Amino acid sequence: MRGNRAQGTRPERRVRSLLHARGLRYRVSVRPIPSFRRTADLVFRKAQLAVFVDGCYWHGCPDHYRPAAMNATFWRTKIGDNKRRDAETNRVLLEHGWIVFRCWEHENPTAIADRIISILQSSAKARL
Repeated sequence: MRGNRAQGTRPERRVRSLLHARGLRYRVSVRPIPSFRRTADLVFRKAQLAVFVDGCYWHGCPDHYRPAAMNATFWRTKIGDNKRRDAETNRVLLEHGWIVFRCWEHENPTAIADRIISILQSSAKARL
C-alpha cells in the first residue's frame, strides 16, 4: 500500500502542468472547506472550483475497474465506501456553493485542462 500515492499522481501532475503552462494558479491538495475533512486535488479558491482526478481502481471507474480476486469482500466494501464518500463530498461542496469537477485518471490530460478552463471562464462570467 505504500506505493499508492494519495497526492501528486502522474495524471494529476500532467493536468497541473498543462494548467500552469496556460497561466493558471491553484492550490494543490487542500481542503476547499477548511472544517470539512476532504482534500481536493486542485482548488481554485476565487472561482470556488474543486477538481478531483480520481483513480480508476480506487474510485470504481465504470470503464476500467476490475474487482479484486483476493479478499474480494474487503475490496468491494472499500471501493463502495470510496464511492459513497465521493458522493458526500460532492453534495457538501455543492451545498457550500462550490463547483465540483471530477475526472478519471485515464482521461486525456489536455481535454481535462480544457474543461477546467471552460468551467473557470463560465464561472467568471456568471460572477460578473
